[in-house]
Amino acid sequence: MLRWYQARLAARPLLTQALTTSFLFAVGDITAQQLVDKKGVDKHDLARTGRMALYGGVVFGPAAATWFKFLSRHVSLRSPNATMLARVACDQGVFAPTFIGVFLGSMAALEGGSPQEKLQRSYWEALTTNWMIWPFVQMVNFKLVPLQHRLLFVNVISIGWNCYLSFLNSS
Repeated sequence: MLRWYQARLAARPLLTQALTTSFLFAVGDITAQQLVDKKGVDKHDLARTGRMALYGGVVFGPAAATWFKFLSRHVSLRSPNATMLARVACDQGVFAPTFIGVFLGSMAALEGGSPQEKLQRSYWEALTTNWMIWPFVQMVNFKLVPLQHRLLFVNVISIGWNCYLSFLNSS
């Protein structure tokens, strides 16, 4: 399976990363609905899962893949630890605040709601929760994970995070 994924990643990196992200965002939402909300299969909101998959594949996957390449090319200091810390600072100071807002606003728009209201209600909670988890995840990611696997690593960790975001978005 890993060999197959590696081949797809080498042949079509952005498409492979976008599809992987789409799938894992959907898994996060399914987890939120079935394990957190305890909706059961008959009351599962497929449209909600579809919105998460769409956002993951069309917005987050391509953006995060591009972001990781940008950081790898443009944020490089004298020592590996300084480089890792600078990348985490950029990620948590620029990318995370931006894409939490993009996520909440996009979901509100796709649901026919007000992006402004959603952002006012949920943005700060999501961002501060992000800062309790993601700096540590990204330290590991930028220190130990090769560039071509960074988005996959984030996506696997994101199953739980997307479960949280999906729950926050639906409340």
